[in-house]
Amino acid sequence: MLPEAARLRRLLRLEKVRAIAKRNAATEAAEAEGTLAQLEALVSRTSALASGYRPGPALPDGMALRHLGAFVGGLDRVVAATRGDAEQARRIADRKQQELARAERSRVAVEDRAEASRRALEQGRQQPVLGARRAVGTDLE
Repeated sequence: MLPEAARLRRLLRLEKVRAIAKRNAATEAAEAEGTLAQLEALVSRTSALASGYRPGPALPDGMALRHLGAFVGGLDRVVAATRGDAEQARRIADRKQQELARAERSRVAVEDRAEASRRALEQGRQQPVLGARRAVGTDLE
């Protein structure tokens, strides 16, 4: 097998590997985006829940106020923890999107190299066009 053909086969295999890596990166990015969306929805729901339990004038005594304050404090901690988780999920989703873009650039680079190798191999297989025979001698003959 010609070295150019072997190189082309290697590049085509590498292109397949890079396409699989891109597909995996896309799957991971989609999962990260889904997790981020779920956490953002959870933040909004827990924030709304916590704001609905603010103390009002309808509490019968101080003990009820104290229990409500402890409950609302716990909800606030849950909201803060969920916001932190959402920020972390956002950073992860951004990183996964960058990895996806990097995988796509890598795949395209290999695809371009394989196409250039394929064109070079095809040009090498073409029969050279032979020009007219050169005249031997002079016009005086």
